Amino acid sequence: MVSLQLLLVFIGALAVVYALPGPDMALVLQSSSSHGLKHGLSTAAGLAIARSLHVTLSALGVAALLRSAPWLYDGVRIAGALYLAYLAIQIFRSPAFGLDANNMTSKTRPTLRAALSKGVLGNLLNPKALLFCSVLLPQFVHPDAGAVWSQVLELGVVLVVIGALFDVTLACSAVRLSRWLRSHPRAQVVQRWTFSIALLAFALRLSID
Repeated sequence: MVSLQLLLVFIGALAVVYALPGPDMALVLQSSSSHGLKHGLSTAAGLAIARSLHVTLSALGVAALLRSAPWLYDGVRIAGALYLAYLAIQIFRSPAFGLDANNMTSKTRPTLRAALSKGVLGNLLNPKALLFCSVLLPQFVHPDAGAVWSQVLELGVVLVVIGALFDVTLACSAVRLSRWLRSHPRAQVVQRWTFSIALLAFALRLSID
């Protein structure tokens, strides 16, 4: 079992990482501000699922495989960059008044399943997220503190829960912002441009790093 002191340090490290702007944050903010809290929470749920998978894959040694096989790492990295670029284009092409869910038909409004998939794929296709788990988790695992698998499980649960708390907070904050944006059409355009450019920047960074 991980000691309380070590666990607090781990939570502090996670808080710093999750507070840094990244594609996950952009996805949650865009989904919530454009389509409402339910869609934002669905995206957050997708991110939580992806992080759980990353922790599992890291424990199984897939992260080590990516490090030892550059071609595999590059393939996942390019796929992730292309997916982020695709999302950026979709956001840019969305209706100017897409913020108001009442003005959208059932055909134009994205489903909650689509929001969930966006979160899963957006994080799962980022090999850096997997490598992050493989680098951070071992630093807090000590064989003399008990079974390694139980420590990894405990730290993995904390990683997912802290990330989910951050994402839910972002989603709720974005919904408040959307109420103001509904009465400012020009601000809606700026919002779409901002999220599109941000995701394109993250895609470019992922493709060349």
